[in-house]
Amino acid sequence: MNMTLEPPPRTYRFCPECGGSLQPRLIKAGEPERLVCRDCEFVFYLDPKVAVGTIIEGDDGRVVLIRRSIEPGYGRWVFPGGYVDRGEEVEQAAIREAREECGLEVRIEGLVGVYSYAGRTPIIIAYVAAIEGGALAAADEALDARMFGPLEIPWNELAFPSTREALEDYFAGVRLARTRTRRKARAR
Repeated sequence: MNMTLEPPPRTYRFCPECGGSLQPRLIKAGEPERLVCRDCEFVFYLDPKVAVGTIIEGDDGRVVLIRRSIEPGYGRWVFPGGYVDRGEEVEQAAIREAREECGLEVRIEGLVGVYSYAGRTPIIIAYVAAIEGGALAAADEALDARMFGPLEIPWNELAFPSTREALEDYFAGVRLARTRTRRKARAR
């Protein structure tokens, strides 16, 4: 199944500085064309968006997934996450998104990885988090919220490539590496 997970990019037509019209132009060899104002020469850079996600661990080795109630990926499973607001620290954004999407208060324990894809806008930063409080619930952007063990993950129903890759990375060793680090710290 070929499914578009991101809406087509907007076409910006007018300069935010002077209101003149923008046109694509090659500014520097080896770089993509940029939108440049015909009147004031302002360069309008189309920057990526930063998103965060949290793989929230339960005491029993299971992780939290939510079933999305919005597009893109309606009805598919993801770990809690969303966009970072301008000026917001990425770890604080991950904590906020966990609270907003599944009702849990979490503590960030480590980085799983950073994921980006050619032709896609977001850069996704995935963290491991531990539950500190709250109650697991499907919030505004979720149809359902559940805990899954590694063999229970609905792998064929995940919303995004980054969801799959981060979960695979997590189960393949991020958790093991962190556990080994804890053991070493306790031994000291």
